[in-house]
Amino acid sequence: MSNINYLENLLKKIEISYNRESLEKFEKYKNLLIEWNKKINITSIDDEEEIYLKHFIDSVIIKKYVIIKKEAKTIDIGTGGGFPGIPLKLIDNEMKITLLDSLNKRIKFLDEVVKELDLKDVECIHGRAEEFGQNINYREKYDYGFSRAVASLNVLLEYVLPFIKKDGLFIAFKGSNFNDEIQDSKNALKILGGEVIDLKEYNLPESDISRSLIVIKKIKNSPKKYPRRPGTPNKKPL
Repeated sequence: MSNINYLENLLKKIEISYNRESLEKFEKYKNLLIEWNKKINITSIDDEEEIYLKHFIDSVIIKKYVIIKKEAKTIDIGTGGGFPGIPLKLIDNEMKITLLDSLNKRIKFLDEVVKELDLKDVECIHGRAEEFGQNINYREKYDYGFSRAVASLNVLLEYVLPFIKKDGLFIAFKGSNFNDEIQDSKNALKILGGEVIDLKEYNLPESDISRSLIVIKKIKNSPKKYPRRPGTPNKKPL
């Protein structure tokens, strides 16, 4: 099975619709990832099939479990190599997405990806969530926020919820040990105006990798004092 057929097979297994152009762009994206990864540390995963499964499929699988409205304005906090933001954009071209990461070298990589894949309505920002969450141009401007393997949930809530509009959703990508994280996040949820409304557990196809999505609704505006100064949410979680 060729690489592109392997990806196509995985997409079919998780019942995600795609077109030929999307597949070709995924292939280009994978090649850029491998090429740049030789120069700078973007991801620890460099095996082609693992990139398809653990980065691409684990990003787009959200579309199987969460309805994302058309032309949604979304933000991916701590995007790293562009996950889940870029794979989601390749599946849903109408999505408007902001990719935020604190490492400038990763943002330079993402700028290259956006250019090479000719993606529209993608903004790549170098910066800290704590600072941009206080910026009036970004605060409470998004319908959906995503974050994947960045920090514990009680810390992530302070990073992400200030970006989300009231009635918008924050979807946290997590592993199988999510119950303790949810329990530890009750105070942060209360303070920041979030409520866990859904939890999806799944296995990645053709693997025994267990994953979960924690779906949090923004039920009220976050107090202006949050997020706190850079580094504080991680050192002193709510």
